[in-house]
Amino acid sequence: MSIGSALLSAVLAAASATGASAMPFTSGVPDPPAGQLASGPTAGRWGWPLDPRPEVVRRFDRPDRPWLPGHRGVDLAASVGQSVRAPAAGRISWTGVIAGRGVVVVLHEGGLRSTFEPVSATAAVGTTVARGDSVGAVTSTSGHCAPRTCLHWGVLRGETYLDPLSFAGRGPVVLLPLP
Repeated sequence: MSIGSALLSAVLAAASATGASAMPFTSGVPDPPAGQLASGPTAGRWGWPLDPRPEVVRRFDRPDRPWLPGHRGVDLAASVGQSVRAPAAGRISWTGVIAGRGVVVVLHEGGLRSTFEPVSATAAVGTTVARGDSVGAVTSTSGHCAPRTCLHWGVLRGETYLDPLSFAGRGPVVLLPLP
């Protein structure tokens, strides 16, 4: 788990334990009414946050317990300066620095949030974005995927981390028995 992911998890856990909202994901900008985030032909569909479709450097690894080690997102091969795009329609709900890494959070319909690091935001908090709109640019951070550069993409529903690849149509293969 990266230092940023560990800190992000700790903030979420502390906020939950005190009954407070998770501070990094609140912005003072009220949530729009349901149905106003997604519109047009892309509503309900997710894409990749990088173009062209990137190589997956490290896959999602759900921890057995929220405080145990795991990988709470996916690492995607990227280039410094590469545009990070909203994988689905939403609203920028937070931007800032956690553990020395720039982070951008996009709130989507259904209570889903996409998190991206290391990223320099190019859109302000409160900005409504469509799928494919630029939300930031990949920055260089030593140690994250060194010696490579990568984008860490996380997806959460509440405090539960989900596999981002399942939203982009590349989730784990599940074999079913023949009837």
